[in-house]
Amino acid sequence: MSACVRNDHTSRSSRASRAWGFKRPHSPPPPPRRGRFRVSGADLSASITVFLIAVPMSLGLAVAMDAPLAAGLVSAAIGGIVAGLLGGTPLQVSGPSAGLTVVTAELIQIYGWRTTCAITIGAGLLQILLGSLRAARSALAVSPAIVHGTLAGIGVAIALAQLHIVLGGTPQSSALDNALSLPARLAQFEPAAPLIGALTIALLVVWPRLPGRIGTSLGRVPAALAAVVVATTVATMATPGIVRVDLPSWRSHALPELPQGPIAALATAVFTVMLVASLESLLAAVSVDKLAAERSADTPKDGSAPPAHVKRSDLDRELRAQGVANAVSGLAGGLPVSGGAVRSSANVRAGATSRASTVLHGVWVLLAAILLVTALELIPLAALAALVMVVGIQMVSFAHIRKVHRHREFLVYGATISGVILAGVLEGVAIGIVVAVGVALHRLARTRITVTEQDGRYLVAARGQLTFLAVPRLSRLLGQLPQGVDAVVELDGFFMDHAAYETIQDWYAAQTALGGRIEFTGRSGGRIAEPASASHSCCRPWTPWRNHHCHDRAPDVAHTTPVPGSHLVSKAAPSTTPRSSAGRRHGTHRLLSGLSSFQRTTAPLVRGELARLAAEGQRPSQLFLTCADSRLVTSMITASGPGDLFTVRNVGNLVPPPDTGGATGNDDSVAAAIEYAVDVLEVESITVCGHSGCGAMQALLGAASETPRTPLWRWLRHGLPSLERMRSRHHSWARIAGRLPTDAVEQLCLTNVVQQLEHLRAHESVARRLAAGTLQLHGMYFHVGEAQAYLLTEGASSGTGPDEVFVRVAPGSVWGAEPGAEALHATPGTAVGA
Repeated sequence: MSACVRNDHTSRSSRASRAWGFKRPHSPPPPPRRGRFRVSGADLSASITVFLIAVPMSLGLAVAMDAPLAAGLVSAAIGGIVAGLLGGTPLQVSGPSAGLTVVTAELIQIYGWRTTCAITIGAGLLQILLGSLRAARSALAVSPAIVHGTLAGIGVAIALAQLHIVLGGTPQSSALDNALSLPARLAQFEPAAPLIGALTIALLVVWPRLPGRIGTSLGRVPAALAAVVVATTVATMATPGIVRVDLPSWRSHALPELPQGPIAALATAVFTVMLVASLESLLAAVSVDKLAAERSADTPKDGSAPPAHVKRSDLDRELRAQGVANAVSGLAGGLPVSGGAVRSSANVRAGATSRASTVLHGVWVLLAAILLVTALELIPLAALAALVMVVGIQMVSFAHIRKVHRHREFLVYGATISGVILAGVLEGVAIGIVVAVGVALHRLARTRITVTEQDGRYLVAARGQLTFLAVPRLSRLLGQLPQGVDAVVELDGFFMDHAAYETIQDWYAAQTALGGRIEFTGRSGGRIAEPASASHSCCRPWTPWRNHHCHDRAPDVAHTTPVPGSHLVSKAAPSTTPRSSAGRRHGTHRLLSGLSSFQRTTAPLVRGELARLAAEGQRPSQLFLTCADSRLVTSMITASGPGDLFTVRNVGNLVPPPDTGGATGNDDSVAAAIEYAVDVLEVESITVCGHSGCGAMQALLGAASETPRTPLWRWLRHGLPSLERMRSRHHSWARIAGRLPTDAVEQLCLTNVVQQLEHLRAHESVARRLAAGTLQLHGMYFHVGEAQAYLLTEGASSGTGPDEVFVRVAPGSVWGAEPGAEALHATPGTAVGA
C-alpha cells in the first residue's frame, strides 16, 4: 500500500460535524459586494498613520533626487490612489521609490526634469506590458543575493549623498565622488545643519524605543513625523536662517516633454527605471503577504476573532497597477513610483484590512499638498536629508547579509553592492548576475569522487551532482579499478546528466562482462534502480527520515543501475514471494537498512554526545507524555535531541488518576514514570500532547455499552472522564486558534489534553512540586496533517480560565511576543513548540 494517501479530511470533517449535531455559534459574515468601496474604522486610522509617514518621506526623497519638491507629493498621491485602486496587493502602499533615488538623480542631471518624467512614463508602459505578459513571477527568479545587494548598494549611495546635505553641502554626481569629497566637506563644517540632522537621526532611533507608559503613548506617533516636527520646531527657534523646504507655486509645476537624447541611452534609462521599480514593488508585495499572514494567524488577547484574512497578492495585477501609476505620475510631473516596504509594513501593523487605507492615504497627501504648503515650507532640508539617510542605511539589512552568508551567496551579494556603488545600478545587477552564474558553475563542477578499498571490495563515493563537468575525473578514477572488480558505487547527489550516466553505464557493462559484481546505492545504503513512480513522489531525499512505505518491496535484482536526469530514489522490482514471508523479509530489511544507515551517517555525529550522556547520566528538562501513534515523532516536532526529553507514550496519551482501581483496574506504569521523572530526574515541566485523528478518541466516541472488556478497552476507560467533560454543560468547549473544532473527534482530542492535565495534578509528587513553584504543566495539541503545534493557555490548563483555548505556535515565535502567548510560560531550555 502506498503511503502517499490523499489527505481528504475536509469532506469527512463536515460529515462528522453534521452527524454529531455540531453547530458554530456564529456564522461568518457574508463577503462584501464587489463594486462598493467600503471604509472601516481600522482603514481610516491606518491611512492617517501612513499619511504621516509618507509626507516627510516624499519630500525627503525629492530632495535626495534633486527633483522639484512638489513632485514627491504628486507621486505619493498618485501611488496611493491609482496603485491602491488597481493593485493586486491590497495592503501595499506605493509612492516615490527609494530604490530609484540614485537612478533618478542621475537622469535629472543628464536629461533634465521634464525628460525624466517622459522616461518614467516609458517605464510605466513597459511595466504594463510585462504585467500583461504575466512576467511578474519571472522577475522574482533573480537570485535574492542580487536583489538585496542592489538595494543595499542603492542604500549606501543614498546615505553618502544625503550626508553632504546634512553637513550643509551639496552631493556629488556619484557615490564614489561623494565618499572622496567627504573630507573637504568636513573641513567646511558649519554647526547649524549638522546639529538639526543629528537631532533628527537621534529621534528616529530613540522614538520607537521609549520605555514605560509614556513611550507606549508616544510610540503611536510615527517616528518620522515626530523627528521632523521636533527638528522643525528646534530649527525655527534656534536657527531661523537654516535652508528650508521651498515649494514653488503649482502654476510653475513642470510637466513632461518629448525625450531628447540618444535612443540607446534613453532605452537603457527606461529599462533601468522599470527593472528597479518592479523588483522593489514585487519584493515589497511578497513581504506584505508575509506580514498579513502572520497577523491573521495571531489570536487576539481578548479572545475575539483574529483579523480578517487578506487575499494573497496577484503579482501580475500589481505590476500592471504600478505601470499605470508610473505612467500617470510621469504625465503629472511626479517621481517614479514603486511599492514601499516602510509604508506598507506600517499600513499592515496599523490594522488596515483593505485597499481603502492605501487610497485614503493618497487623498490625504493630495489635500496636504494643496492646503498645508505654508506648514511644509517650515521643514529644514537637513531634517529631510537625515530622514532619507536613515532610510538608505536601513536598506543595508543585516538580516539579509546573514541569510546570504548562511547560503554561501555573500560573494554575489558583495559583488552586486560594489558594482552598484562604483558603476551604477544596471551595471551592478549585470555584475551580480555574472558572479552568480560563475558561482553556480563552480558548485556544479565541484563533485567529490573518492575510491577506497577494504578486503578486496571497492567503494566508489560520488558526492555532488554528476554532470559532464565531472565526467573526466569520474572516468579516470573508474578506469583505475581492476577488471572484474567487486564494488559498491555510492551516489550522494540529486542529479545525473546523460554524459555521466553513459560513463557509469559503459564502465558497469565492461565490469560485469568480466565477472564483476557492481552495486549502486544512495548514501543511506538503499539500492538505486529506476526513478520513483508518480505515486511515490512523496519521498524526499532532503528529509533526515524517510517514508519507508515508498520502498514497500525489497529489490529482488542484485545488480541495478541508475537512470540519468532523475532524483536518486529507489524503486523495487515486483516480487512473487508469498505475502506473509515477503512481509517478514521486508520488515527485517527495513530494520537492518535503518540500523546500517544510522551506523554509517548518524552515529559518527552523535557518538561524542552519547558518550558524555553515558558518563554523566540523563538530565532531561521535561517529561513529555504523548500518544503512541506512529505519526507523532516527538524529537522532530520538539526539535530535541538525546537527553532532552523523558518520554512516556501510550494509547491516547492518558494519565490514569492515582490509586485507580475497581472496574477500571490498576495501572501503575504511567504513575511510576511520573514519580521517577518528578522526584528522581527533577524535570522542570511536564507536557501532555494530544494529536489530530487520534484512534483512541475515535474508539471512545464509537464505543457501545456492551463493548467487550479487552485489555485495550480496559485501558481506554481511563479516557471516559474526557468524554464526560466534553458532553458536560459545566465546561466550555475547547477552541483552537480562535475557532471551534471541526468535528467531535477534534473536540475530544483537545478536551482530553485538558482532562489528563487534571489527572496529572492529582498525583502526589506533581502536586507537591506545583505547590513549591518548581514544576510547570503544559498542554499541547499537534495537528498531523498541518504539521502545526498548538499550546494550551495557562488559564485553561490550570482550571482558572473561562475557556479552553489552544493557540498556534508560529515559526520563529518568542514567548510573550505574540497575542495570547503571554499566558504561555515555557521553562528555559525546553523544546516544546520549538
